Amino acid sequence: MKTILHWLQRIADGVAVTMLAVMFLLFCAQIFSRYVLNDPIGWSSEVLLTLWLWVIFWAGAFCLRHKDHIRFDLLFLSVPGKVQRIFLILSALGIIIGFGISFLPTWDYITFYKIKKSAILKWRLDYVFSIYGIFLGAIILRYSLALIQFLNPNYKVQEDKDEQVEE
Repeated sequence: MKTILHWLQRIADGVAVTMLAVMFLLFCAQIFSRYVLNDPIGWSSEVLLTLWLWVIFWAGAFCLRHKDHIRFDLLFLSVPGKVQRIFLILSALGIIIGFGISFLPTWDYITFYKIKKSAILKWRLDYVFSIYGIFLGAIILRYSLALIQFLNPNYKVQEDKDEQVEE
């Protein structure tokens, strides 16, 4: 099971890297075309904005680990392990409930955008913004699994040693 999850993580990372590479190449082509050829590429900014949106939410949903996110943990680190576990449970519940409440209205709004198209490429905007619905679903699932782990009586809060690099 761990090898399957490892490969899924590598695939998700590969998708994010590919999107970033395409963004970089398209950005360079846009600069070259605009300032050297004096003939700007009109559609490139639309693709760049869409890719940026997708890479942000894709990476947030599938690539970043829990400890990669920005945390305000001064209070969390100053309390004993049992209280830290309660904090973890409450924060996971808060994220699940908050994102869960917003999921259906958000998805409804995203699907509403099927009637609109992007300005230059005429992409349906529900496809463009669907990544946010995927992001919400993935975060709800991740924190639901984490909550199950936190509720396990044998769960011990791991020491966070502020490691700069891990591998």
